[in-house]
Amino acid sequence: MTSKLGLDLIYIQAKRWKKDSCFGRPEIQKFAGALQGKRAKKGIFITTSYYSNEAREFVKNLDSKIILIDGDSVAEYMIESNTGVSTTSKYEIKKIDTDYFNEE
Repeated sequence: MTSKLGLDLIYIQAKRWKKDSCFGRPEIQKFAGALQGKRAKKGIFITTSYYSNEAREFVKNLDSKIILIDGDSVAEYMIESNTGVSTTSKYEIKKIDTDYFNEE
């Protein structure tokens, strides 16, 4: 399915679960089924927890492209884009400038 501009539609589902909870294959299968019902080819599933190996393997074998983003990845993306985070400290690391000590 495409948008009015001829672009592919991407469906997104986000779930806020406890960090130690695991998202398994059944939840991803439901999302894949929902995509199929909309004739969608692309989806992103985001969670604050993590995915089981079975869930990750399941999406590899689908006709639709589903990207799984877990809590650690969400945190990395937030840090990279400076979204929802603030800098509290900066550290200056020094190294010895060997050129300074070279004799001519």
